[in-house]
Amino acid sequence: MTDTPGAIARGLIRAADRAVLASSLARPGLAGWPYGSLVLVATDHDLSPLLLISDLADHTRNIAQEPRVSLLFDGTAGVADPLTAARLSVLGTCARDNAPGARARFLARHPSAEAYAGFGDFHLYRVTLEAAHLVAGFGRIHWLSAADVAPSAPPAALVVAEPDIVAHMNQDHADALDAYAHGLLGRTGTGWRMTGIDAEGCDLRRAGEVARVAFAQPISDPEGARAELVRLVKEARAALSKS
Repeated sequence: MTDTPGAIARGLIRAADRAVLASSLARPGLAGWPYGSLVLVATDHDLSPLLLISDLADHTRNIAQEPRVSLLFDGTAGVADPLTAARLSVLGTCARDNAPGARARFLARHPSAEAYAGFGDFHLYRVTLEAAHLVAGFGRIHWLSAADVAPSAPPAALVVAEPDIVAHMNQDHADALDAYAHGLLGRTGTGWRMTGIDAEGCDLRRAGEVARVAFAQPISDPEGARAELVRLVKEARAALSKS
């Protein structure tokens, strides 16, 4: 995949399972102050960040009064000098979303959320991107429009096929998922599971650890997904045989 600012930004959003949400405080006596909170995040096929949040939370009350928010995606974990690594601030509007596909994507990314997702006060929200600010290291600073960051219309055939692809990989090719994690990403442990697939890559999870496998080229349908997943497992096993 390319190393353009837009591609780096997409990679940060897709890889994240959490972000810092900045909203405008609605609490009496403190109204208007910026308020940062940690939220779990998933990403829809069109790159919209997805949040499952409670009506009882301050950030949800804030959004009800002022839907403009920012999300900080941090790609600096494990870097000796964090200021040399990438981070992205996304600006967008946040609104409730009842689309079942988006909810399914969130719960696949965060299986522990199943324990409270059915509570009456929890609802799924979508952040519609307006702009983003990328710092990809010293001297690599870019303001980006939504068009710079978000892909064109997601491939419909892949969106429809995603649940079947994910289920098939988890049920029949668990060894391949472990090979991706070990051979391509340098991760350890067994029991990695696929939580989602999109045009540019697939997402993995093992307990509290998440990882992303990037594709060499974008895919658009189940046939392309199969070809790329087969190619990647061969690459992963070749790398493991040399280690």
